[in-house]
Amino acid sequence: MSRRCELTGKAVLTGNLVSHSNRKTRRRFLPNLVNVTLTSDVLKRSVKLRVSANALKTVDHRGGLDAFLIKARTEELSPKAAELKRAVVKASQAVAA
Repeated sequence: MSRRCELTGKAVLTGNLVSHSNRKTRRRFLPNLVNVTLTSDVLKRSVKLRVSANALKTVDHRGGLDAFLIKARTEELSPKAAELKRAVVKASQAVAA
């Protein structure tokens, strides 16, 4: 299981741990990932995703999973989330027509 957010693409970064004596050793900055179940209003089902805490705040800010996926760039999404985005866009166009 990769340490990558399925919605924003946020992943592990590397850098230096700098001691008081200014000695530098390599370290990893891990994203704050949580397993969540988000509900899609258009598809009328829930989806389990592994997302960062920052992405959760963004989903709430944009008004839900459907609004987030419609606005998100497909390149940043995981294959699972990209498939979900296609389904949401297709279902929302069917509702609008």
